[in-house]
Amino acid sequence: MKIGIICGSHRPVSQSGKVARYIENRLLTQNICTSTWLYDLGGNPLPLWDEGIWSGDAQWQETLQPLTQNVTSCDAFVIITPEYHGAVPAGLKNFLLMWAGGGELAHKPALIVTVSVADGGSYPVAELRMSSYKNNRLCYLPEHLIIRNVESVFNEDPEENNPSAQPYFEQRLTYCLELLGEYAAAFRQIRASGKASLKDYSSGM
Repeated sequence: MKIGIICGSHRPVSQSGKVARYIENRLLTQNICTSTWLYDLGGNPLPLWDEGIWSGDAQWQETLQPLTQNVTSCDAFVIITPEYHGAVPAGLKNFLLMWAGGGELAHKPALIVTVSVADGGSYPVAELRMSSYKNNRLCYLPEHLIIRNVESVFNEDPEENNPSAQPYFEQRLTYCLELLGEYAAAFRQIRASGKASLKDYSSGM
């Protein structure tokens, strides 16, 4: 089983990236999956979506082909996003547009993880659930994780972690990742059934 981790921050060095690396390590050490794919938009920004994707533009094919191979090979995803002005970063929404209608993300479970340096983080959860899955058919778990005061948890140096907050977030993360693994295994059967084909209805209603 392969799980993709998408870090939605625009910053090359970010708290979202810190959390993404921590989650990747936990997925492997907890044996939830056999391999991972971590894609950090902070160091790998994508061009803005345009209709060239639909028409098979050569430049788009060159840009997206290696990413499409990784997206397609994943059984599930962890979508990590900071809160920018109460919203999901534009780069992450743009990423989710790239594979709309082609089936690469379709009927694959995804865990939403949001981060905030203060007490925010809820708006991106609502935004992703409302407006990011219609055509790509990504299936968000009913569980999500909001990591508030993120600078005080999941640090490499344990001395930098809040001793009261770190254990709670570790336990909650374990719960969410184990659940994601179960969904990933179950959704394989859904995709294999043929009932989830996008042949007749490539766009969501």
